[in-house]
Amino acid sequence: MEAKATAKFVRYTPRKVNQVLMLIRNKSVTKAFDILSFLPKSVVLFIEKVLKSAVANIGKLENFSNLKIKEAWVGNGSILKRIRPGPQGRGMPVKKRTSHLTIVVTDLGTTEKEIVKNVTSGSKGR
Repeated sequence: MEAKATAKFVRYTPRKVNQVLMLIRNKSVTKAFDILSFLPKSVVLFIEKVLKSAVANIGKLENFSNLKIKEAWVGNGSILKRIRPGPQGRGMPVKKRTSHLTIVVTDLGTTEKEIVKNVTSGSKGR
């Protein structure tokens, strides 16, 4: 069973979000929460919120020991264009980037049972 959670138009740059996502991709949810709790980045609170939402969507908020992060990716959102004062009265552009984050969580118990079924059913025919 899989569940997905997304957050869109969040005011963190995709590059900074991806630095943290690389650390938790393909890890168990409990290990991901442990990793996120010790990182000194402000984007961690936002990623924890989306990860908790994905776990709640699968329906195992109380016991998420057998859940794994299957996919986690970040995309570019819209860019807010602003102007700051520059030298000699000119305006200098500032790009405030936004991001879209998606996290997919899967249940390890169902996938392992399916693998065992496929292996045992293939060996019966021999």
